[in-house]
Formats: sequence, C-alpha cells, structure tokens
Amino acid sequence: MHTEELACGLRLVSETMPGVSSVSLGFWVGTGSRDEPAEMAGASHFLEHLLFKGTDERTAASIAESLDEVGGDCNAFTTKEYTNFHIRLLAQDLPLGLDILSDIMWQPALSPHDVTAERMVILDEILMHSDEPADQAAERWNAALFPEHGLGRDTLGTAESVKAIAAGDVRKFFEQHYRPGNIVVSVAGDCEHEVVARSLEDRFRGPSGGGAPTRRPPTAMPEPLTALERDTEQVHMVLGCRAPSRHDERRWAFALLNHVLGGGLSSRLFREVREERGLAYSIWSERVSYEETGLLCVMAGTSVEHFDEVLRITEGAVERLADHGVTDRELQVAKSNIRADMLLSVEDSGSRMSWLGSSLLLHGEVRSMADLLARFEDVGPAEVQQSAAELAESPRTLSVVGPVDPASIDYGILGPWAGRAGSERTSVSR
Repeated sequence: MHTEELACGLRLVSETMPGVSSVSLGFWVGTGSRDEPAEMAGASHFLEHLLFKGTDERTAASIAESLDEVGGDCNAFTTKEYTNFHIRLLAQDLPLGLDILSDIMWQPALSPHDVTAERMVILDEILMHSDEPADQAAERWNAALFPEHGLGRDTLGTAESVKAIAAGDVRKFFEQHYRPGNIVVSVAGDCEHEVVARSLEDRFRGPSGGGAPTRRPPTAMPEPLTALERDTEQVHMVLGCRAPSRHDERRWAFALLNHVLGGGLSSRLFREVREERGLAYSIWSERVSYEETGLLCVMAGTSVEHFDEVLRITEGAVERLADHGVTDRELQVAKSNIRADMLLSVEDSGSRMSWLGSSLLLHGEVRSMADLLARFEDVGPAEVQQSAAELAESPRTLSVVGPVDPASIDYGILGPWAGRAGSERTSVSR
C-alpha cells in the first residue's frame, strides 16, 4: 500500500492486489450534505447526479457506451461528509477509467439542461423516500438529534431547496469544493502506484489549491420526540442518542456495544423482540461516526399493539447493559463478528478501494487491518459496560411514524428527557 501527495495537490492511495484481474478507482471529495448552506441543501447530491451526465469532451451516452464496451461499471454516492465517484473495470482498461473520472472531475458540463432534467429526477427520489415510513422516521430522527445543523438534514435536500438551486449555484458550489486539496484518489487491484500517479498528473486539468470545508459542531440540544401520525400498517420507530466521533477512543467499545445490543442475529434485541416474543419482523441497531460527534440508534417496525412493548424492551436492554455489562461470550461473539466483517469487506478491488479512500480522507491515514483488529481485541467488558452507562444516561431522541396518536406516546420512556415533555422542541404532526 502506497500513499502520496501529488504535485497537483491530490492525495493518492493505492494497493496492488495479486491474483485479481480488475482495478477499482475512486475520487473522494471531502464535502457532503453537512457542508451545504441551508438554501443549498442537496447540492452535493445534485453533483453526484450531474457529473456522469457529461463533460466538455464526452456526452453521458459516450461515457456509458465506453464503459459498456469494456464491461466496466461506474457509480457515485453522497454522505453527510463526503461524495464519492468510482469506476471498476479490467486492469487493462485502467487508462479509460482514469480518463473518464479525470474528465468528470475537472471538466464537467453542468449544463442548464442537465440541471433541469436531474432536478426532476431528484424530486421524484425525494417523493419516493417520503412514501417509505421507515425512511421518514429515520430522516425525522436525524433532524431531531441534530437540530439546526447540517448533520440533521437529509442528503437529498428538500423539495423546496432542490427546486431553488439553479445551474449557476451548482457550478459555484462545484468550483468551491471540487479542488485537489479536498480530494483523495484511491486505486486497488491490478495496478502500479507509479503509473497511476503519473497518469493522474498528466490528466489533471483543474484549478490548484482548495482544502477541507470549515465545520462547526452541533450546539443545539437534541429534541426528545418527533412523531408523525400516518395511516400505515406498522409503527416505525427510531430511538437513540449522540455517540462518540470517529476520532474518539471510546468508539471501539461503542462498536462492540452496538453489536451486542442490536447488531446481529444473536444480539439481545433481535433475540428478545423477534425470536422469543415475535413482536417485530425487523429490529436492529446501528452506529455512525462523524468528525466531532456520532450516533447510536435502534430501528424497528412493529404493529400498533406492540409498539409500547417494543419501546420498553429497547430501553430495558440498554439499562441492563449499563447495570450488568456484557457476558464474556457476547463480547467474544461481537469481536469475532467485527473481525470477520472487516476482513470480508476488503476482499475484492472495489471494497478495498473504498476502505483505502475513506480511511485516508476521514482519518488522514490508512492503518493496517492488523492494527485495527488489535484495537478491538484490547477492549474489555468494563469498557463496554461504561459505554452502555453513557448511552443510558444520554438524552434520548425518539422518532415515530405510523398510526399512533402523538399525545398517547409515553414520554417517560425517554429517561433523562422525561421532564421535558411538551417542550417547544417537541415536534408532532398529523
């Protein structure tokens, strides 16, 4: 594995994988939805759609045809903190992949016609997500967890903001953020670092400079409850709180806690809620880390008559972990699961490219897999219990979407927030 800052300002990380025929390459832009001003909400996602629409020298059709001809594929995605554009193809066609990605990064057309066309596509995408109550519950939960902050906004933006973004706005946002000082390039597979480095330098056509966007941490307190009464077959709920950032040493213990709580088929919530009581088809927990904060939440969909019970079981599981900790067996299973998941996640060129690029962009380095796995192994049961205690004492946020009267929801289940029932921060809708 090699890392290098090129003369043009791009940071490059590559790894040669013996025995593979493919190569995967990605451009990682260190700007995501949290970095947009409110009036430009959705701009990063807009660019995700637009860059493959064509360049000064290539049409969208010619890009697609060129990749189809060699059996390659391309895609892009947007997160809260970065945007990625990537291509996977046979190693012999690496020059084509570098040509296309360099073209779309340094010479995108961003034509008014394409902006208008993709605006309609994105508006339909927003409507699609609004039709999904589980998605709506998650989006409302994030907004309540990080009120008045970019982390609380959905990556798609809103219908209002997307309608208001003009072609000139997109171009200005692109020119501000898509600069070499804010971009990591990662390559993995049948490749040579020196060849890739030289090829990127030769193809660079962008302006110099740039850097990571200036960010502010969330300061407003989380909102305790957001509830939307809606005529659906199930009640969809999200319950959780803020958690350590990706730089916090507590993140290792929180990752293990997440697996024990609801991260796998043997997790406490999956076993009790689904396997033993049959109260829900799906219930799981997830942990996400950002630059200066993070989150840990439980998500479930259940019938109206079981909603209160599922909510109380979830709270009870956290309290028991805080009071009694994890068993040696639970900790062993969690560590083994994370180890296998990490090793399996970097077996092909595409996944390894993703690991390399995201690591360098978000952490400033690529630690060896052995180092990462050793850090998990070092976590003891006391650290996991301490993480559970922090979780139990943290202000919880609950989001509910479904056929439930918001006034009937038991605020007492929110623990430290029980005394804030009915505050101006509480959002209920019918």
